Amino acid sequence: MVELLERTFIKNKEDVENPQVRERYGMLSSAVGVCCNIVLFGVKFLLGTLTNSIAISADAFNNLSDVGSSLVTFVGFKMASKPADNDHPFGHGRIEYLSGLVISFLILMVGVEIGKNSIAKIFYPETVEFSIAAIVGLAASIGVKLWMAYFNRKLGRKIGSAAMEATAVDSISDAVSTTVTLISVAAAAFTTLPIDGIMGTVVSAMILMAGYSAAKDTLSPLLGQKPDEELVKAIEKHLMAYDGILGIHDLIVHDYGPSRRFASVHAEVPVTQNVMLSHDIIDTAEREIGKRLNLELVIHMDPIETDNQVTNEMRRLVLEKVREIDPCFAIHDFRMVHGGELTNLIFDITVPVETKTPDGQIQQAIEEKMKAINPNYYTVTLIDRVYY
Repeated sequence: MVELLERTFIKNKEDVENPQVRERYGMLSSAVGVCCNIVLFGVKFLLGTLTNSIAISADAFNNLSDVGSSLVTFVGFKMASKPADNDHPFGHGRIEYLSGLVISFLILMVGVEIGKNSIAKIFYPETVEFSIAAIVGLAASIGVKLWMAYFNRKLGRKIGSAAMEATAVDSISDAVSTTVTLISVAAAAFTTLPIDGIMGTVVSAMILMAGYSAAKDTLSPLLGQKPDEELVKAIEKHLMAYDGILGIHDLIVHDYGPSRRFASVHAEVPVTQNVMLSHDIIDTAEREIGKRLNLELVIHMDPIETDNQVTNEMRRLVLEKVREIDPCFAIHDFRMVHGGELTNLIFDITVPVETKTPDGQIQQAIEEKMKAINPNYYTVTLIDRVYY
């Protein structure tokens, strides 16, 4: 069914990096969501009215809120596909994340409202009429919601959409909450306890948990989450495949929305290599890797000395001392500058972003370790945080 819908409504459906194709996926997801949820709302509202069940009515209005969520998804994809302009040179892709966040807030609002009504039903219960039609209708609703979860998760993972993933989570929570509602309706035939209010409260709690989870997942890329590990490894692998590039550091990846990634990195090249050749290698790497990984890549060229035995041995010694402080630390851009009796050891220290030790304390510890070897060694260091 999913494949049929893709083939019918989405041209060039495999070109998921294309903003226009992404927009069509968003429109398809929204249209399916609106149609299914309007039908489910109508059926459940009717059943809730006939059986006098707050749990069924709450479930109905949860589906109505999902109609709003689908419309938000549609607007989000439509706006995210707009090209870059003078005010937004990196495009509008992050609107997709914002739409997912709005959906999360809508889910939370529905959960709070259902919780208030359900708690009131516990203290002031009303008789719930048992109905075979309600049981059948709710069971069918569970099947529809499970299919919608599968549909949105498949599309969301295919195009890397946080908004669709949030919608899939919401559909799963709807299926679970409807199952709880079905249990409360069935239980009405066997007990006079306020099962309806209790189950409505359980439904509310499930909806709130789903909303919180979706909000957390969509908020992370807006705040600036660490880049995907596979992307980092791919950039490193492709760069190190070029002859003339000896190492890389200071990799930073910026996410401006799905398919709108920008990266910068420093590439180490031999100082003895012809500068025009090094520049040509860097230009080629930027162009080829950017196209292969669908990102804008900027590479800074760092010439390093590789054929000086004294420098190489000192680099090895400095790295050893740095890793005595923390095995996760590393160095790059190492240089030795001799000035009479004094020797300046100039290098950058890379430390994990979660390192709590102050920069000055790290630099002081390295300075003391090198002076213990030779009092004429002076370290000139810069701390670099690793953001991946």
